Amino acid sequence: MATEGRSTDATNAAPGLESAAFVRLVTRADGDALAASGIVARALADRGTPFQVTVGRTVSERTKRATRTDEADARDAVDDDSDDLTMVVGAVDGDATRLDEPDRPATLAAVDRVRELGATPDPVLALAGLVAAGVEPGAGESEWVLEAARKRDLVDRRPGVAVPTADPADGIAHSTRLRGPWSGDPDAVRGALADAGVAVEADGTEPALESDDHRTIASVVALDAVGDEGATETAADAVRRGLKPYATPGDAPFATVGGYADVLEATARSDPGTGVALALGHDAREPALSAWREYGRRAHEALEGASTGRYDGLFVVGIGQGDGPVEAVARLAADYRSPEPTVLAIAESDGSGEAALVTRGEGPLGSTLERLARELRGESAAEDAVEYDVGTRRGYLRYDGLEESTVIAAAREVL
Repeated sequence: MATEGRSTDATNAAPGLESAAFVRLVTRADGDALAASGIVARALADRGTPFQVTVGRTVSERTKRATRTDEADARDAVDDDSDDLTMVVGAVDGDATRLDEPDRPATLAAVDRVRELGATPDPVLALAGLVAAGVEPGAGESEWVLEAARKRDLVDRRPGVAVPTADPADGIAHSTRLRGPWSGDPDAVRGALADAGVAVEADGTEPALESDDHRTIASVVALDAVGDEGATETAADAVRRGLKPYATPGDAPFATVGGYADVLEATARSDPGTGVALALGHDAREPALSAWREYGRRAHEALEGASTGRYDGLFVVGIGQGDGPVEAVARLAADYRSPEPTVLAIAESDGSGEAALVTRGEGPLGSTLERLARELRGESAAEDAVEYDVGTRRGYLRYDGLEESTVIAAAREVL
């Protein structure tokens, strides 16, 4: 099963970032890891060090990519591979150099590492990665990152909602951090805002919003989220995290830090090529927003039509044959719908399936996911029929030849 890998300081067998001739970054598929990879890659670009960034959806995928030796096409300018470095962001099997630690956001590890190289990380990208990891900007170790952004006038806290677009109807409808009766439907958002006295045109024209308008929008979102049918007590805390955002008045690609984080999460899982381009600082805003909209629409649609089951400590959301993104569905359910601390979202199609586990607890899910994968492999005809990944308070499973009831039973067993 997955090991923690080696820290970058724990081995003398491989070169460090400062001396590597070519760097392969193999990253976990989430917003925190994607931001971390972008921070490191930008520092490498500034140093003139060739690099490659790829996204591995599971521990197994990252392990295979980290041990590949046929990447010559990606490093034509490098003749001797003895100074190559492969660095993994996320859990990995075997003896691999890993950037991050399991109990700390990868973004923090990345900013520490590039500062050691003498580089200055983009504080807005770093803040977005931290939000994706569930860290409130300025909390704990992130205080200096927020202060660095403030000193450069890159962020400004204001009333409103944390969405990536200047159009609040577009942002609220497709956000995977908000859930209300209007989710997935921009017209429904416009109607709710119009009823509150805030007019937002349907033609995509950027509205001229004053502070009072932003406050009204935040009030509408908060009241609708907690008053929505099926909303649990946790909805109040969840929606609060999406209010009073850090706006990005500079040249950041998205309107708020929280919205930036939402786009990183969506692209990491649904369009990793675009996500990598975005994290590297390329002009990928429009394709990233398109991927984010589709991701959010599918997530809300799937949650709306899902079946549910409640067990002791576990809330199961069955997507059935739908194509909803299980991790977004699980997180939305954990934040707004689940009376239990842990959510399992399951989707099946043509004999294969995927599932996501999200917990509101403080402890990491690594050992739980390993036990769950081991249990399911014992039920499967082939060991490689079950793959998994793990991040902060969330996990992902991909499997073949297993019934939904088997996955639920195994999850109940290990929790």
